[in-house]
Amino acid sequence: MKEMEVNMNTMLAAGLLLLFAMPGEPYRIPPHEEVARMARFVANQCNWASMATISTHEPVQGQPFSNAFSISDGPVGSGTGVPYMFLTSMEISVQDLKVNPQASLSMSLAQTDFCKNQGYDPQDPLCAHIIFSGSVLEINGTEATFAKKALFSRHPEMVDWPTDHNWFFAKMNITKTPLRGHHSGATLSHFLYTKTRSRQRVDTSLSLKLHPNTERDRRRRSDP
Repeated sequence: MKEMEVNMNTMLAAGLLLLFAMPGEPYRIPPHEEVARMARFVANQCNWASMATISTHEPVQGQPFSNAFSISDGPVGSGTGVPYMFLTSMEISVQDLKVNPQASLSMSLAQTDFCKNQGYDPQDPLCAHIIFSGSVLEINGTEATFAKKALFSRHPEMVDWPTDHNWFFAKMNITKTPLRGHHSGATLSHFLYTKTRSRQRVDTSLSLKLHPNTERDRRRRSDP
């Protein structure tokens, strides 16, 4: 009986080891031709972004200045497409925004495990990335309540950040999405309204471009 119990425990331990050694569920990447869905996927999967402002500080005053910020567009799998941030005026990039709210925000699947697992370099077009241009706006009311839930659920330590820093919620008000490379496109309205409808009013004349995940592009690059 004891021998059977030992064997059962051994089998259970081996099963648990096998379970934790197995790779996680593959990313459910949207089809590359569905550009708006792909862009929404990238925006929703990334927990942080690189935001570039025009510096107001010496010795780089007047030059582009990039900084990392925690973001969230909502729950994983059902985001809004609108990046929200938790900011303080004590941060130098936020001080830049007080002078000029124009900024760009970039996110890449290289920030997840996807590109690494696929063997894609972060600069590889197959490692999808997006660049938003627009202005960073402070928000309040019901939208700030939503932003708080979206951010604190992904970045729980924000709850304990110093209260005397006068934190406030903000969003990237997207107006343009310039990208170099492939020419697949979708309207900005399509981006914001695909899969999850957003309350934000958008300019439907603006276009979105994205580096799609296509084997064709890899073959094209490898041709002599």
